[in-house]
Amino acid sequence: DLVCFLYMLEHLSRVARVIKSPGGNALLVGVGGSGRQSCTRLACYMADVGVFQIEIAKGYDTTAFREDMKKMLTKAGGNGEQTVFLFSDTQIKDEGFVEDINNLLNAGEIPNLFPPDEKVAVCELVRNAAREEGKAPDGTPTQLYAFFVDRCRALVAVVVCFSPIGNNWRTRLRQFPSLVNCCTIDWYTSWPTDALVAVARKFLQTIPDLQDAVRNACVEMCESFHLGAGKLAERFRNELKRIYYTTPTSFLELIQTFKQLLAEKRKTVSDLKSKYEVGLDKLTTTETSVEGMKQDLIALQPQLVEKNKEVGEMMVVVNEESAKTEKVKEVVAADEAVASEAAKSANAIKEECEEALGEAMPALNDALKALDTLSAKEISEIKAMRNPAPPVRIVLQAVCILRSVKPVRVKDESGKMVDDYWPASVKMISEMGFLQALQTFDKDNIPPDIVKKIGTMTVVEDFQPDRVARVSRAAWGLCMWVRAMETYDRVAKVVAPKKESLREAEAEYDAVMGKLNQKRAELQKVVDELDGLNAKLAALKKEQDDLTCQVDLCQKKLERAETLITSLGGEKTRWTQNAKDLTADYTNLTGDVIVASGLIAYLGAFTPEFRERAVQEWAEDSKGKEIPGSEKFSLEKCLGEPVKVRNWVIWGLPNDAFSVENGIVVDKARRWPLCIDPQGQANRWIKKMGQSHHIVVSKFTDGDYLKRLEGCIQFGHSMLIENIGEETDPAVEPVLLRQTFKKGNTVMMKLGEAIIEYQAEFKFFMTTKLRNPHYLPEVAVKVTLLNFMITQVGLQDQLLNIVVEKERPDLAEEKARLVVEGAENKEQLEHTENKILDVLSSSEGNILEDEQAVQILSASKQLSNEIAEKQKVAETTEKQIDEARLAYVPVAHKTAILFFCIADLANIDPMYQYSLPFFINLFKSAIDKSEPSNVIETRIDLLNDFFMEMLYNNICRSLFEKHKLL
Repeated sequence: DLVCFLYMLEHLSRVARVIKSPGGNALLVGVGGSGRQSCTRLACYMADVGVFQIEIAKGYDTTAFREDMKKMLTKAGGNGEQTVFLFSDTQIKDEGFVEDINNLLNAGEIPNLFPPDEKVAVCELVRNAAREEGKAPDGTPTQLYAFFVDRCRALVAVVVCFSPIGNNWRTRLRQFPSLVNCCTIDWYTSWPTDALVAVARKFLQTIPDLQDAVRNACVEMCESFHLGAGKLAERFRNELKRIYYTTPTSFLELIQTFKQLLAEKRKTVSDLKSKYEVGLDKLTTTETSVEGMKQDLIALQPQLVEKNKEVGEMMVVVNEESAKTEKVKEVVAADEAVASEAAKSANAIKEECEEALGEAMPALNDALKALDTLSAKEISEIKAMRNPAPPVRIVLQAVCILRSVKPVRVKDESGKMVDDYWPASVKMISEMGFLQALQTFDKDNIPPDIVKKIGTMTVVEDFQPDRVARVSRAAWGLCMWVRAMETYDRVAKVVAPKKESLREAEAEYDAVMGKLNQKRAELQKVVDELDGLNAKLAALKKEQDDLTCQVDLCQKKLERAETLITSLGGEKTRWTQNAKDLTADYTNLTGDVIVASGLIAYLGAFTPEFRERAVQEWAEDSKGKEIPGSEKFSLEKCLGEPVKVRNWVIWGLPNDAFSVENGIVVDKARRWPLCIDPQGQANRWIKKMGQSHHIVVSKFTDGDYLKRLEGCIQFGHSMLIENIGEETDPAVEPVLLRQTFKKGNTVMMKLGEAIIEYQAEFKFFMTTKLRNPHYLPEVAVKVTLLNFMITQVGLQDQLLNIVVEKERPDLAEEKARLVVEGAENKEQLEHTENKILDVLSSSEGNILEDEQAVQILSASKQLSNEIAEKQKVAETTEKQIDEARLAYVPVAHKTAILFFCIADLANIDPMYQYSLPFFINLFKSAIDKSEPSNVIETRIDLLNDFFMEMLYNNICRSLFEKHKLL
């Protein structure tokens, strides 16, 4: 946001040249807000030089100032860092500050700044640097401190910012000549017009939706406002002896205020216009769709009757088919029970077979595994036996018997012929597929005689597996195989009948299941047919439900449409006009807001006559430059909110245009207000207005006001500083300048030494009872000055309320009640209308399909009508009361004139200042003491005469003898 123009560059180059020169110092002379500190900081940034500036806090005194000087000089002279000391006359809390700066400029040091112990520490700090530069050959404290002072003189540049306004400036130059002798003086005069134009053009360039011609005209208007306000301030001073300053900061505030207010008003008007247009669109859509919905309803009724008939007929068919299907289901269920019993019997037999086989199968499997373990070597060992052991012989004999291998007939020792299985055994095991033949042996068809022979052999001692195993492993495997065959055969004989029974049972089960499956197929066919009928019935019912729903929805839509049209139909004309007016208002915003911004930035401190004349001239100038704006400018119409203004009046703001403008400026200004309030009106209004925000009232003279201010900032409460003089406390400068920063997502503010959280709800007000305060530019640029001196219209309204309250308390009480009730009613009406528009704009699609929205709209409109009726009655009653009150206007008018007459006595002598509370108490006393009368005209004459006499006597009592004319 840096704007460079020739005037700024000239001053910037001067300051930059001074701070780059060894021992260079500058005295920048200009009013506050002319850019002195900004130029200095920018020049320091360009030169890569640090800036040191003191921070004024509560209780900041000479001791604290000297501590800051120690830090700065130690940093520069001790650490060798080039530093610029920036000092402003607003920071002078004690004239000793200027004396120390004078010494620093003249000698490069402040006498007696460092006590002996700290002086030693400083000398040690520079010892190495002094040795390197050869400046302290002996290294004595005197030499080292002299080197420190020389470094401070070379590395510290003092930039003093003074204002030429007032006597302090001249006095300080006479008392402290080093401010002139040791400084380069640079005068900051008013900005030239080219600077004003360049700055305005730069900042207004970012405003969207603004034609170039209008933008250029706005730039010219900003320049015209600034120059015109300066001339107005001169006339203000010459005619009323009141002083007001225009500064470049005021010009920047004008531009920022214009940008901010224009963006806010554009958004407000655009959003409201959009709501009206959406509401109108919804109403138009509703009205146009009613006839179509009626035709749809007429067309849907016969279709629904026909569909109901179809559904009834189909339901009869489905019921008949359902009965047939149930009969088939019963038959199938009986057959399923029979099949289930057969399956149960077959399973029982199967389980018995498997249980019996479970005894033989493990042995058989073990035998087959044993065969797998036999090797050719082991078989060869058996073949090689010439005289085998009995267990081997008997095992191979059993194998031969099982395989039906015939024995060899040989003679025994007695010569008798006997069967010898050994030769046959050797031949048998010598066959190539011997082991394979054993594994594939037909165990299910072993002849009974063979089994019998084997049975006799298994009980022989030599045939026992453990005995055979001790003789031959191969024989043991064959033994296990033979025993397994015998066991399997024995079990198979038991299982065989059961297997036969199982085959019979399974055959019977298959037959039953065949019949059952046939009947199931028949049942499935029937069920499928029934499902088809049910699906058709469901489709018909869905069509019936859809038609019913359509008819019901159509009827509901018609009812909602009727409700909506009845409720909001009357608003169509008004909303259409409002949308049209808002379109024109949006166009006129630029001209209205720029004049309003000028009023806020420059005209707050002026009296009503000066302000009104300036606004009128500016508005005409705006029209002359063809900036779109309203025919007659009014700040209340442009930025005022009627409900808020009504509440302000209830809270004590005088009900005249000037005071209402002041209230709007307080509400809309970017800077905190400082109200010139000799009659205390603004003070009372702010206190009443701030009650809901837990307002805290304090003075700068209170010892704990900073602590209370911290609490208000942290908790978002309001704070009022009253009875301030012509200067503000420098400790509140961060609040006035809104110097906030972000820490994470939290907005923080540094107030003195404390860093506190800053709440956006916080509000800050200041008031002064001084009748004609002289606020220097240094103060004026930080606040929004507002002249809250009472006007004749405002005072007349107050006096009218007082006299009616005294004379007709019944009317006064009723009037007060009606004012409060009227404010509440208008607030409720505005809230209700906003609610209606919000519901209409937020409703998606057809509003008639949103029953809740229609109900809300209907209820809201009903409430709005009730409130409007109440408001109409209240306004009628209030009008009647106002007519009765008008009879007392002559008293209020004459009394108000008398107040301004005695107020002007202060122009004769400052001692003649009479407060408004004194005047009002005198007026109340006159009402009570004056002669009563039932004839109102007579009563008014008596009251006017009595009060004038009483006022004359009281004022004469306070006049100096030289001013008494009678």
